[in-house]
Amino acid sequence: MDNKGILVFAEQQYGEIHPVAFELLNRARELADSLSVSLYAVLAGPEGLEAEELLRRGADVVHYIVGEEFALPDELVYRANLLAVIREIQPAIVLFGATHFGRSLAPRISAALKTGLTADCTGLEIDEDGRLIQIRPAFTENILAHIKTETLPQMATIRYREFSEAAADPNRTGKLLRRAPLPAETPSGPVSAGSGSAGLEVVGLLRRNEVNITNAEVVVSGGAGLKNPEGFKVLQELADLLGGVVGASRNVVDRGFISKEHQVGYSGNRVKPKVYFACGISGSPQHLAGMKESESIVAINSDPSAPIFKVADIGIVGDLYEIVPRLCRELQREI
Repeated sequence: MDNKGILVFAEQQYGEIHPVAFELLNRARELADSLSVSLYAVLAGPEGLEAEELLRRGADVVHYIVGEEFALPDELVYRANLLAVIREIQPAIVLFGATHFGRSLAPRISAALKTGLTADCTGLEIDEDGRLIQIRPAFTENILAHIKTETLPQMATIRYREFSEAAADPNRTGKLLRRAPLPAETPSGPVSAGSGSAGLEVVGLLRRNEVNITNAEVVVSGGAGLKNPEGFKVLQELADLLGGVVGASRNVVDRGFISKEHQVGYSGNRVKPKVYFACGISGSPQHLAGMKESESIVAINSDPSAPIFKVADIGIVGDLYEIVPRLCRELQREI
């Protein structure tokens, strides 16, 4: 196999490198050492990012593409620039974090390279032939699928918080290569600013998403027991009192009650808070996959036979519209 190394996409959000990049570097460093190949990282963003941190965390070479056009998560801009780096390096393995942006960008890269992509991996191994074994849950986490890609590069997205972050070594050095950005690609060719009617017109504003559910210490989630979107105001009050964030099951996200950024579960976010409140959530395997590793689980459900009670540390049978406000009143007295 024409193995020229491993490449990690180091995602940044609003001027800060996403922690999933350091988790990927940790595992990728182990894989690179076992294959005796180099570990590359590619970082795209505005001036001033801590690109050297990627070297301290295990990368041998960092390609830092500097440009203000990366301030917003535009897949077309990122796609053109990442493809240029990948085609130059020709790595055997390319890894992305399974963040919202990573899940959107990685398929575009794999399609352009005409190679396979395994999504939402929880483990990575190398077989006796030097091929990447991509491990991911299947059938709502009832089995672990072991997948090999016949084409190169072998590509995968890795769930956030599956691996520990690589420790920073202040004495570790490597090569930092600064690159100028390329314009975005469209089916008809590159597009640059000021290209007139042939270009792209910005018709809306992208706002910074303040939801940081994956790192929250307290998550208050709502499910099918919510009667309408207004029910999240009840949960938000409890979350605010505890310094937490609001989560949701897939059911209410699909019904349009709340945005997908709040979704907890197999196809949403994986969370490991100190306390997880499951309010009106039955406890489907899809949802449990995203929150079952919480330190403490409090379940509130009117159905005493709901599966969520089997994993809950504290179970309360009753109407969430009565119980959650009572919890809020008790907390306000303590405060």
